[in-house]
Amino acid sequence: MSIKVAVIGAGGMLKYHAAGFKQAGAEIVAIADVNGEAAAREAAKLDVPNAFDSVGKMLEKSGADAVSVIVPNKFHAPLTLQCLEAGKHVFCEKPPALSALEVEQMIAAADSAGKHLMFNYNNRARPESYAMMALIDDGTIGRINSAQAKWVRRTGIPGFGGWFTTKALSGGGPLIDLLHMVDLAMYFMGYPEPAHVLGQTFDEFITDKSFKGPWGIPDQADGITDVESAAHGFVTFQTGQVLSLQVSWAELVKREEVSVVFQGTNAGGKVERLFGADGLDDTAIDTCEIYYQQNGKSVDKQIEVEACEDMGRIRSAANFIATLEGKEQPLNTPHQSLSLMRVIDAIYESAQTSKPVSF
Repeated sequence: MSIKVAVIGAGGMLKYHAAGFKQAGAEIVAIADVNGEAAAREAAKLDVPNAFDSVGKMLEKSGADAVSVIVPNKFHAPLTLQCLEAGKHVFCEKPPALSALEVEQMIAAADSAGKHLMFNYNNRARPESYAMMALIDDGTIGRINSAQAKWVRRTGIPGFGGWFTTKALSGGGPLIDLLHMVDLAMYFMGYPEPAHVLGQTFDEFITDKSFKGPWGIPDQADGITDVESAAHGFVTFQTGQVLSLQVSWAELVKREEVSVVFQGTNAGGKVERLFGADGLDDTAIDTCEIYYQQNGKSVDKQIEVEACEDMGRIRSAANFIATLEGKEQPLNTPHQSLSLMRVIDAIYESAQTSKPVSF
């Protein structure tokens, strides 16, 4: 019998989760959203038999084995806890939660329930990432000593006054929203334990509507805008490895860049996507390459992979189902999420105190 999945949230990410679940052979049995009309509309589009306006009703009546959580960040932890306590496996959108403390609570609940808990770090599921991990696993790269993670936008604020720019709902701005490259860099590095973090955030452009992105949610005139527009940081790990990061919604850069560059003992490398316009990928340029020395000469090698316009979102959701069925290893673990959130918490703390944070 196929795994039955229910989805909480009828927003834009639903189509990717649904496509991935179906690709892996799962059955989507319900969609729940506080906006019952939206849930019913999306259920009809996707030929899903049930729509609910509350999570409680969905858990009681849908017969789901697993639940996908696609809601504003504040609700990731409470809804995940509710679903785990109801005996469901959970696939949650990023970020894992608002803080490392909430992730610890989620891990404890998953352990207690004996259920899988995974998160949608979809950039791990890009073809470029699979190709690079194969080179890391077979020793081609060697130990990665240092890495640089970037997701920078010039005009990419996703609306003003909505939940994205309200810290109580989002947990922060681009650092927590665009955490993918920080995660991917740590993934390539073997997810070492952090030792020290130094960070700074900037908010110069966070209320300037000329920096608004071409997508997102409508502005709310009476809403709150109290998050950063850019964050920079430096992390040292207990292994001696180091990571620098730059993440922004609004920063005076030439174009949107999504990249991890690293320096290994046998080879360096880069996974990169350059967007022609912020948030639009019709003119995107993808790069996956490694750099090494051979016979006294510098060699730059392009790694050819298939195109993936959805940046791994469908493949990531499919991996969740394959993990539940024992067909694949999970692309991420809850303890990796805890380590990532500790780094993010520490960057915000360092920016607030103007001091480095030690673990």
